[in-house]
Amino acid sequence: MGDGQDAAALMAAMGARARAASGALAFATAERKHAALVSAAHAVQARAAAILAANEEDVAGAEHRGLSAAMVDRLRLTPARLRGVEDALRTIADQPDPVGAVMAEWTVPSGLAIRRVRTPLGVVGVIFESRPNVTADAGALCLKAGNAVILRGGSESARSAAAIHACLVAGLRDAGLPADAIQLAPTQDRALVSEMLRATQWLDVIVPRGGKGLVGLVQDQARVPVFAHLEGICHVYVDRDADVDKARRVVLNAKTRRPGVCGAAECLLIDWQFYTRHGAPMIADLIAAGVEVRAEGELARISGTRPAAPDDFGREFLDMIIAARLVDGVDAAIGHIRRHGSGHTEAIMTENAATAARFFERLDSAILMLNASTQFADGGEFGMGAEIGIATGKLHARGPVGAEQLTSFKYLVTGDGTIRP
Repeated sequence: MGDGQDAAALMAAMGARARAASGALAFATAERKHAALVSAAHAVQARAAAILAANEEDVAGAEHRGLSAAMVDRLRLTPARLRGVEDALRTIADQPDPVGAVMAEWTVPSGLAIRRVRTPLGVVGVIFESRPNVTADAGALCLKAGNAVILRGGSESARSAAAIHACLVAGLRDAGLPADAIQLAPTQDRALVSEMLRATQWLDVIVPRGGKGLVGLVQDQARVPVFAHLEGICHVYVDRDADVDKARRVVLNAKTRRPGVCGAAECLLIDWQFYTRHGAPMIADLIAAGVEVRAEGELARISGTRPAAPDDFGREFLDMIIAARLVDGVDAAIGHIRRHGSGHTEAIMTENAATAARFFERLDSAILMLNASTQFADGGEFGMGAEIGIATGKLHARGPVGAEQLTSFKYLVTGDGTIRP
């Protein structure tokens, strides 16, 4: 695709097909959507070797271009991760259908009976970069919620995404649903991104999945409403009343399990009183695991750390790097997070219920955790099967965006010849 005119034509063609498909999906039965997702899971299982081979090509290309180990890990599909894709499709299939669910109902003095029921958003645009499982997660969740979706993946995951997308299309066809319900853009030309951001005629919402540059571009230029997922600047605060063993276990997992995901901890805050009693054994654990700890003040004296720069706080590393700082109590931790956080996920390690309650009450990140790893910031771990993203904005959807969050609502009002005086 060579120029913006071609991108506009492609967007119009895909958008028209998606809009037509969304009309059919809006009243598709729960049974038919379930069948499409189960069939797609079967296809992933049957085509596993081909999907993994495609992914190996993507990974080789990423390594050749010099992507970091953490970014390559985001891209990589292993047999176990591909089984996770298959399992997510089945889990989403088995969830209750949100479309038509009654959210509330009441009768008013005029005699009108009013119901508020869930209804699809329409057509969702998803712009993502390196994680190929987004193809399956986004496609499946949008289908479950009765939405059509247009997926625009990055060049890093092009082969993997295409192989997984073919499985979703096979599932749609097997279930007698329109194949255009889940479309994957045939190009990674950035001109298409610009067209999607302006496509108010075709798209009802945009979901960006990627780095700060991509999401910032979307937020700056989009005329289509956006489910914002800006950055995962996640904090772990080790309170003075934390259990040492729990804190060590959770901090290590929060940073090292998968350092390239948005739920990875990027900043460790340790209470001064904890430090004076116990030291900072979690920092030694991180260093032993290969993490570069960028520490400030007293913590910078710990062997193996390196001095933190001011901009290391409030930074999403997406790598085996973490910033560390001592703070004087929970209120200081809250203040730091308010200044430097992105509203994604924060965790507190404490055995003091009042302190935990204060942390939960006075922070407004999308996800707040007590004595648990930030790596649990994931729709699958929340029982949603998967997620289309972690929304850090404050309107409509927050936190993991699952099928239910991909619906809006409408009012159904019933009278009996009722007139207004």
